[in-house]
Amino acid sequence: MNTLRIDRLHPTQMTHGERQIRQKADTYRTLSAHDLDMAIAQKPIAVVFGPGGEPYVIDHHHVTCALERIGVKDVPFVLVRDLTSLSQPEFWLTLENNAWVYPYDADRRRIAFKDMPVRMGDAVNDEFRSLAAFVRAAGGYEKTDVPLADFRWADFFRAHFPRPNDDAQFDALIERAKELARSDAAAGLPGFIG
Repeated sequence: MNTLRIDRLHPTQMTHGERQIRQKADTYRTLSAHDLDMAIAQKPIAVVFGPGGEPYVIDHHHVTCALERIGVKDVPFVLVRDLTSLSQPEFWLTLENNAWVYPYDADRRRIAFKDMPVRMGDAVNDEFRSLAAFVRAAGGYEKTDVPLADFRWADFFRAHFPRPNDDAQFDALIERAKELARSDAAAGLPGFIG
C-alpha cells in the first residue's frame, strides 16, 4: 500500500475537534504495535493531489492528526483524484464543488482559501466539531457517507448551545445534544435517527 508522510499533508478544513483528536490518540496509544499497524491499514487517508503534486486530505483529518500526535510519520492513502493540472483557484473551486473542503472557522465565518491551514496540526479547535463526534458515538445520529455531515451537525449544535469553556461544560452538553439530535428539529440532517 502506498504511503505519504504526514508532514507533507495539507488539510482541507479550517477546524477540527481537538477533543476528538486527543481521544483517538489516547486509543491508539493503548494498542500493541501490531494492532496499531492494523488500525492504520484499515483507515487509509483519502487524498487529492493538487497543484505542484501537493497532497490534500479530504477525509480522516482527525485520524491523521491523532497518528501524528503519537509519533507516526507515514500513513497509507487512497488517491481520490489527481488535480495537479489545475491552477490554485480551479483546484479550490473543484474541491468546493465536490464538498471536499470546509472553509469556515470555529464561529462559522467563511475564510479565504489562501488562509486555509498549511499543515494538518494547524487547523483550529472547534468544540462543536468534537461535540458532533461525541454525540454520534453516543448514538445521537448515525455515521453517513454524506460529505461534511459532522460539520452540519456541529453547526446545528452551535445554533442551539453556548460554546463549552471546559471539560465539565463539554461533558454536560453531550446528553443534551444527543436529545436534540434525536428530536424533530434535527430531522433534515444526515444520519438522523429520530
